Amino acid sequence: MKRKIEILAPAKNLYQGMAAVNAGADAVYIGAPQFGARTNATNSLEDIAEMVRYAHLFKAKVLVTVNTILYDNELENCRKLIQDLYLIGVDAIIVQDMAILEMDLPPIAIHASTQANNRDAAHVKFLADAGMKRVVLARELNLDQIREIHEATDVELEFFVTGALCVSFSGNCYMSVANGERSANRGSCAQNCRLPYRLIDGKGDTLIESSHLLSIKDLDLSDELPNLIQAGISSFKIEGRLKELVYVKNNTSYLRQKLDAFLEANADRYEKASSGKTFYNFEPQLERSFNRGYTDYFVNHRREKIGSWESPKSKGQYIGKLLEIKANGYRIENYELLNNGDGLYFINEEGIADGTQVNLIFNDLVIPNTLQPLPIGTEIYRNLDAEFTRMVENENSAVRKIMVQMHFSETDNGFSLQVTDEDGHVSTVQVDAPKEAAKNAEGLLDNIKKNLAKTGNTPFMAETVTVDFSQDWFLPNSKVNEIRRAALEQLIDIRIRNYQRDEIPVEKTTHPYPVTKLDYTYNISNRLARAFYQRHGVTDMEKAFELQWDPGKSRVMVTKYCVKYELGKCPRYQRATMGEKLAEPLTLKHGEVEYKLKFNCKPCEMEIWEKDAEFEIDEEYLFWEENKERF
Repeated sequence: MKRKIEILAPAKNLYQGMAAVNAGADAVYIGAPQFGARTNATNSLEDIAEMVRYAHLFKAKVLVTVNTILYDNELENCRKLIQDLYLIGVDAIIVQDMAILEMDLPPIAIHASTQANNRDAAHVKFLADAGMKRVVLARELNLDQIREIHEATDVELEFFVTGALCVSFSGNCYMSVANGERSANRGSCAQNCRLPYRLIDGKGDTLIESSHLLSIKDLDLSDELPNLIQAGISSFKIEGRLKELVYVKNNTSYLRQKLDAFLEANADRYEKASSGKTFYNFEPQLERSFNRGYTDYFVNHRREKIGSWESPKSKGQYIGKLLEIKANGYRIENYELLNNGDGLYFINEEGIADGTQVNLIFNDLVIPNTLQPLPIGTEIYRNLDAEFTRMVENENSAVRKIMVQMHFSETDNGFSLQVTDEDGHVSTVQVDAPKEAAKNAEGLLDNIKKNLAKTGNTPFMAETVTVDFSQDWFLPNSKVNEIRRAALEQLIDIRIRNYQRDEIPVEKTTHPYPVTKLDYTYNISNRLARAFYQRHGVTDMEKAFELQWDPGKSRVMVTKYCVKYELGKCPRYQRATMGEKLAEPLTLKHGEVEYKLKFNCKPCEMEIWEKDAEFEIDEEYLFWEENKERF
């Protein structure tokens, strides 16, 4: 049996969700009125119902995020919301809180959010056995780890492939709570990681005065799609429920073309997860919409530096180097790529990310609205592509069509049109009409075929049109058009009505959890979550961070990203080029807020602690420091 491979696109709202489907998404994920991890991307049940109807027309799925942690007084409202989502036809919900598995729910498919600590085979298998239909894996995993998880369980696996990266393990970042009581696990992340910080060493010396030391590049695994599929991934997720239309359409279209090329070459093993074909009136290019530069993160293990220290804002597409400054403009390499209205990004003379807008391009001179002194050789990027934005925002820039075959024939009392779509659905419309022999038969059948093929703004495209008459009957164009419209409208209803979603009863299980003690990173914030873990053998549970925060003394983040590695000072991977040892602990400071950094070499992770926290230097780290000359 062929494995279906899915592109999963973000939907900030109904309009962007429909645009993502048109651009080729096999599924969209969208926020409900409550309990989604993006409080600025909520949608009414009416809009979600409309999203469901439109997506199901193309056999695409609608997944709804219900992935915040819940408090006791919210449990019943959450249960009612899930019931409503089921009734309007949603395909699955994405959850973090295990309390949902304790609720009395309809048979709706449940997916485990990446916030649910999905990092190892034992945990993922546990979730699968508990009833999860799909698990969204941690972004930090490499191909070997993904393969190991896939070999341990046949649960569907989803993985982020493009978009912004959370520097922390998802679900385990508490900086926002500790610095302002806005919980990321409650949908209100303040993005403290994108702020500028000063880096101070253990002697109090400033190593870096101000830089975005926790800001990292965006993810692009588009070249890894074949490897990820072979490792076990079935759904490729695009980050970005807060992003704008151009980003969503561009990312979806780009991945659609990449994936289609793979599926065509491997049609014996894999297939597309939805119906229809998208026709593009633009060339998708990731770098032409929002991005901070790209990284493959850790999918191929730790290889490159991944920080985006200059700025947390979009860098965009590289254009070329600054060649010359004239009285009113810049001469830039590859200036012909630029257009009036474009936004330019560069690092100014103070080493700070800066930019300007193109007012006019005259001959080879780029005239900006603000001319700044810049060193010759400065790299110039375009982070607002005016022409590309106009192209992609056009509704016809990506049009999706379902292929149909039309067969027009006569009946005893008139005529019949049978339309069969690519999935085998059949719509038949018969009309009673007098049969009158044509006085001039020349071109008659061709004219009928031409009118039948005019599918226009419908979601269909005629692949073949046949006419089967016993003789040349005259039929007005208006009648042909009427029959075609009726058959295609009926086919829309047939496709939506016959859509088959997975219905999976939620059953309580008792298999043991891999460990018996859970700390606050498991985000247990209500009585049902505690009951879930207790039934699965957990005997010791801490409350969620939000319920037990000890101000000034807590660990607020664990991350695979490493400031020391970015500085070229990693004792494990960069021993030959380290130079002088850093005095520890290192401290990040923004205003009056301070964080200490702890480096754990064995799991290759960095921890961020509040300023009053006390911890010991990791023994594994000390080993590498003390023995770096031996290796």
